[in-house]
Amino acid sequence: MPKLNRRHFLVTGLAAGAVAALPGTASASPELRADPFTLGVASGDPDHGGFVLWTRLAVNPLAEDGMGGMPNRPFPVLWQIYADESCRRVVRAGVTFAAPEWGHSVHVEVDNLSSDREYWYRFRVGAHVSPVGRARTAPHPLSYGGALTMAFVSCAQYEHGYFTSYRHLAEERPDVILHLGDYQYEYTKDTYVIPGGNVRDHEGPETVTLANYRQRHAQYKADPDLQAAHAASPWLVVFDDHEVDNNWADEIPEHAEDQPTFLQRREAAFRAYYENMPLRRTSIPRGIDMQLYRRVRWGQMATFHMLDTRQYRSDQGCGDGYKDCPAAVDPTRSITGDEQERWLIDGFHRSRAQWDVIGQQVFFAQRDNNAGPLKVTSMDAWDGYVASRQRITQGWVDAGIRNPVVLTGDVHAHWASDLKLNYDDPTTATVGSELVASSISTGGDGRDSDPQTQPFLKINPHLKFYNNQRGYVLTRIERDRMTADFKVVPRVQVPGSEVHTKATFVIEDRVPGVQQTYLRPVDPTLARSLPETTIEETVRLETDRP
Repeated sequence: MPKLNRRHFLVTGLAAGAVAALPGTASASPELRADPFTLGVASGDPDHGGFVLWTRLAVNPLAEDGMGGMPNRPFPVLWQIYADESCRRVVRAGVTFAAPEWGHSVHVEVDNLSSDREYWYRFRVGAHVSPVGRARTAPHPLSYGGALTMAFVSCAQYEHGYFTSYRHLAEERPDVILHLGDYQYEYTKDTYVIPGGNVRDHEGPETVTLANYRQRHAQYKADPDLQAAHAASPWLVVFDDHEVDNNWADEIPEHAEDQPTFLQRREAAFRAYYENMPLRRTSIPRGIDMQLYRRVRWGQMATFHMLDTRQYRSDQGCGDGYKDCPAAVDPTRSITGDEQERWLIDGFHRSRAQWDVIGQQVFFAQRDNNAGPLKVTSMDAWDGYVASRQRITQGWVDAGIRNPVVLTGDVHAHWASDLKLNYDDPTTATVGSELVASSISTGGDGRDSDPQTQPFLKINPHLKFYNNQRGYVLTRIERDRMTADFKVVPRVQVPGSEVHTKATFVIEDRVPGVQQTYLRPVDPTLARSLPETTIEETVRLETDRP
């Protein structure tokens, strides 16, 4: 890519006049001596006419006050969008402010671009120029466009390993990346430690205040592999629990007796989350509330229903954990809240998409871990809210949506499953499909295994695949099928591990359920030394409690 020169950043018309009139521009105030783009760039929430551009200024990302070493004043930020990767053909430009009240973050909502094409972008503050990012627009609402390449990820505990999967994901250059939660973790160092010890440490205390959350997000955003993934593709993001507190539910923290000021913590976490994500202004937090659930349409090919399963849920039943719990089947309890549930089901009835993709946080299908008469399931997952799951599943069945697919994170392992209205009778019809992405790094290296040795699959015949290595899921969505490659990296506790496909599943148009087309066998030199996969080990590996 050629070096930037002054001609590349000339802004014509209104934008140029605005820059000249801005107080605090380079001509009116001292330059920042250090690079303020240490946290990279990102784009997000694409539609057929545009997307959101994001950056956050920080000359010292790990500053304890969370302000990234920036002076306490706004800075004008120039942005440009290009039609070419070499950044020669400017198609849109403007200026905005990075204000200290919002952690010097920048959110630019761009529209009136051409549909279904790539764009590139970057920012400038004074003499400092950001890295280049790649964005793209969705197809026109009346067009399918070409095949859609979509990846999804979750659970990136900085201390447990390197973000190698993000680097490989950047090299894939998908059309869109979904992050389904646990983007960052709240713990202070030496709290959540994996066997053998953590490979990196969090800076600062457990995140409770706005300064804490800003500092933690900055530490994550400063990682070069994460920056590469953000720069490579637009993202759709939703939070899960660790962006605030482990297993929080609505206004209830994990340990209520220890957190009398939890609502202030939640407010701080939401504000920092918005500041650090490429979200539209509709998601600007208002106190303890944040509008995160939303729809993103990819022409007629796909509609993404992005859910929030934390902010409105009933508290976990029976004290959380894996339980045979009467509260799990209480019809008055909900994981989405009534309003979001109605919004989702209404969206099913209005949808004309080839594929309806539900991007959400926790395991959707039933996972009973007891081979006997008890039903022992996770109270934090949809198993803890059976009636809620039933209403939503029945909702898409009644709406007649063509291809319902649920995407999930949270459990630090790859899974694939068929979805049913009655999980207790394996002969009943399959009505949907679920794909679950392993963690980026949470839990450390993990290990390979033969899925057929996983006891969960024996107890629950609708569960079709399991793998406990780190990685991501890469999908190709076409009119006649969705193909999902379960990508894994053997090591994350050392940098630079290679990536490979462990398994491939296909979902055929109008044929609900997952069909395996490829499985990479376990290395025979390692197979004998691998310990047996057990229920207890599976539960331990997906539990984020220190």
